[in-house]
Amino acid sequence: MAAVRLHSLQAWLREFAKLIAENKDYLTQLDSAIGDADHGINMDRGMRAVVTVLDNEEFTRVADLFNKVGMTLVSSVGGAAGPLYGTYFLRFGINAGDVAELNAARLGEAFLAGLEGVVARGKPEPGDKTMFDAMAPATSAYNAAIDSGHELAGALQQARAAAEQGRDDTIPMLAKKGRASYLGERSIGHQDPGATSTALLFAAAAAALP
Repeated sequence: MAAVRLHSLQAWLREFAKLIAENKDYLTQLDSAIGDADHGINMDRGMRAVVTVLDNEEFTRVADLFNKVGMTLVSSVGGAAGPLYGTYFLRFGINAGDVAELNAARLGEAFLAGLEGVVARGKPEPGDKTMFDAMAPATSAYNAAIDSGHELAGALQQARAAAEQGRDDTIPMLAKKGRASYLGERSIGHQDPGATSTALLFAAAAAALP
């Protein structure tokens, strides 16, 4: 099975930045209904900073790349998204380690480590109407596909589909975390912006990593 090399991981980050930029206004619109109306703006600023890092620095190890990406997001993205996405990428890199490429199984372990970082940071549970509701099923779908013998590309497509389903599943949920939780039942019927950007993260992986 083909390995995922550093240049592909950087392509994933660039594709994520592109999708965030293309959906900036949509993400902010979603956030205006149940949050601070800044998720798209904040994520776009953070991912633009990440692209600047990719344009100006050389990386030879996965851990170094994602440590830099994580710290860049923590320092440049406002609200809860900065610490959560920053922690995701930091934990991804720590798990990946001082290597220049990852096989499909090791990529899945890094995805899981990132998810566990988000859980440690934000304490989300299934059904809380957060990014976790897209990230957890995507991670599970990817690892289940790899465990059952799927190739990388197919597993990433399953992760993308699971993330998009998880995103859609947040619409009828009652928010139990963050600013949206202050709205109580008025949060029902709105798609979670964090789950939406997470779906873009896995869409970017499906596009860039195979």
